[in-house]
Amino acid sequence: MIKIILINSVAVFACAYLLSGVSIKNYWQALLAAVVLAIANTIIKPVLDFIAFPITWLTLGLFSVVIDAIILMIVDYIMPGMKIKHFGWAILFAVILSIINSLLFAIF
Repeated sequence: MIKIILINSVAVFACAYLLSGVSIKNYWQALLAAVVLAIANTIIKPVLDFIAFPITWLTLGLFSVVIDAIILMIVDYIMPGMKIKHFGWAILFAVILSIINSLLFAIF
């Protein structure tokens, strides 16, 4: 669990560095954002997945990126040290975060 949080925090920090529409103050804020993101993915995401199942099915799973962006916007609202400019940046953040997480989990 700690390994997953640490890898996610590195990915969140890397995404904030790569995207100009996403900002995080420092690594500790990225670590806290990874913890809040893990909690939100555990509690809120299953509910959103259940509600949006028909849309996700119709879009062949592509709507799950929008659900991930909604979760990121919720984390942005909760976290004082994290700022996502608008929903478009949240979608891009979700896609790049997924790619970086996949690469980091493949390495470690």
